[in-house]
Amino acid sequence: MPLSAEQIVSILDNCLQAEYTFYDTDKPARLLARLADDDQAFVIDWVRRIASTNLELGFRFANMAPRVLGRMDHKLMEGWVLQAVGQYDCTGLRPALAALEDIDLFMSQGRERAEGCLFEDQVGVLSHFVQGLSGRGLKLAQARFAYTDSETIFLPSVIAHLDERRKNFQLYKASVAHLWAQARFGTFWPGLSTLITGYPDPSRALAAFHALEVVRLDAHIHRELPGLYREMQMLRHALGGSPLSSEWRNLTSSLVLPGATVWNSVALLPHVWEFSLPAPACYQGRLDPQAVDAILEKRIPREKALFRYLLRELMEEKNRGEEGETLASLDVRIHPDESLPEGLRVEITLDDEPVAPPDVVNKLMTSIIQDFGEIPDEYLMPAGPFEYNPRDLDQNPDDVWRGTYHEEGAFLYNEWDYRRRHYRKNWCVVRETDVAPVHDDFVARTLKKYSRLLIDIRKTFEALRDSDHRLKRQSFGDGIDIDAFVEAWCDAHTGRESDDRLFTRMHKEDRDIAVMFMVDMSGSTKGWVNDAERESLVLLAEALERLGDKYAIYGFTGMSRKRCDLFHIKDFQEPYDREVKARISGILPGDYTRMGPAIRHLTEKLKESDARTKLLITLSDGRPEDYHRDYEGVYGIEDTRQALLEAYRHGIHAFCITIDEEGAGYLPRMYGLANYVVIREVEKLPRKVAGIYRKLTTR
Repeated sequence: MPLSAEQIVSILDNCLQAEYTFYDTDKPARLLARLADDDQAFVIDWVRRIASTNLELGFRFANMAPRVLGRMDHKLMEGWVLQAVGQYDCTGLRPALAALEDIDLFMSQGRERAEGCLFEDQVGVLSHFVQGLSGRGLKLAQARFAYTDSETIFLPSVIAHLDERRKNFQLYKASVAHLWAQARFGTFWPGLSTLITGYPDPSRALAAFHALEVVRLDAHIHRELPGLYREMQMLRHALGGSPLSSEWRNLTSSLVLPGATVWNSVALLPHVWEFSLPAPACYQGRLDPQAVDAILEKRIPREKALFRYLLRELMEEKNRGEEGETLASLDVRIHPDESLPEGLRVEITLDDEPVAPPDVVNKLMTSIIQDFGEIPDEYLMPAGPFEYNPRDLDQNPDDVWRGTYHEEGAFLYNEWDYRRRHYRKNWCVVRETDVAPVHDDFVARTLKKYSRLLIDIRKTFEALRDSDHRLKRQSFGDGIDIDAFVEAWCDAHTGRESDDRLFTRMHKEDRDIAVMFMVDMSGSTKGWVNDAERESLVLLAEALERLGDKYAIYGFTGMSRKRCDLFHIKDFQEPYDREVKARISGILPGDYTRMGPAIRHLTEKLKESDARTKLLITLSDGRPEDYHRDYEGVYGIEDTRQALLEAYRHGIHAFCITIDEEGAGYLPRMYGLANYVVIREVEKLPRKVAGIYRKLTTR
């Protein structure tokens, strides 16, 4: 039965806090009273959900909803509301109100939003995809058309060329792959502005060069990502792309060879620029020489200065602690090596001893090679003693507070808002970095401190590794299955057919486990808790090395949704070596405990594992919280719970080990009744954690 206007006024006053906001709810209540009860329930429910985000937005919706219901069904109306709320999340109240009021624009985009793929919905997934590709890390941003400036891939806000959202997402992915290939395989080496200047029609020359590069880059993608290449060609066919003419294929045959470079395209350009060009590929986007020039003008001198400075640091590192001695002699040699992605192998020696360059140097060399196809000779001269450190001029990392989402290395994740019962799109910014290693005697001291316990742990885990399992009801074996024998005897004496599977046999079951340890590095872990966590990780690592399970260790902390930090300590493929031990020693307390983004990021890593059993084990000392109070209490618990449910849907089992004595009050909601344990004395954590792991993996 529909509600009366008086009843609706009471509900709206409560939702919109009319006692303090002085909103006049009489008018929307009278309009809502004329609606059917299901429409009333729909609108009131959404008023509650929107008002939990912003009261003004909720009030405007309450006023507009009755007339909008005449133009939209509930599903389309929900999309209209979520668009406005998403706009509020990203840009504030005024743009959100404009989006809410521009109903005609939303209706005109109805098909695109129903069948199309939105950049804002897919940027998180696409960011993971592009981060997984080789070469320089590329950022993603929104623009009117697809192109890259060699540092950022720009994509349109929506793609709706195909009749299914899945296919439109594939087109986004294909565009990302092609634009990545431009930066990765040297499309910009010749300097596009200079290249086309000498032609009577520079625009046509640029189009011809682009067509040549599509052939060459498609061949590269075919070799490196054959599955994606097939998808790209299917998309091209689905959108009416005709096969290349035999004449064009003959002209460009040299571009599909493995050794083809951009200079092959440059050599062909004078012969084809007036030629009838093939139709553009649906994923190729545009070339923007001016945008590339602007980026190169900044990047090239900076990377040159930084590379030379890092070479000097390598020399100084060699001499650290040897005061008064001359700097080590440095030699950098570059050798062709087609087995490597860049086609070059860089060998650095100090005093004739080979040196493994740090990760930052490797990444920098990759970027330089992508810009030049080599490392120029002038880059190989180390910086002088009085040259500045280019990193001092880097962008302040606190710029993230000002809303810069797409910094290199950033991942975007949704966050669950239980009040809306919907996600905040791309709400959290996650950055992954290494724990600064500390080369001290912490691991050695821990092993000595727990030497007796460690002997027991190793024996237990070795036995676990070598243990056999008795299989019952077998057709053959080395023992009698008493239960099966009794049942068969009863069947035989009652005239029923008896089962012949009466034996037991021993079977060695291979362990196929990947476990991710997620370590709380919030400020509250300072002191004994931090020591206990690090000691626990040392004992676990020693035990797991004996057991042979695949394991990774990441720490997490942060401050606000825009600064969610993940700290790499050990990945699945890494050996438990001196560097990993130094990272464990280097674990330090940080800021706050926004757990949802960390869980989602580590879930993505676990999804890449092909292990049969996947575990996410959290070591923590308290409930989810953050600098801003919006993540406290129910909100943080519900977002964490939702992140764990997402992990569970991907076959990942989560467990929490906490020293928070109040954990029993909120952990069942997050992890379930049987998926957590509270250790009430922090000093017992190292002694218990290995046993907990053993029980978890032998259920």
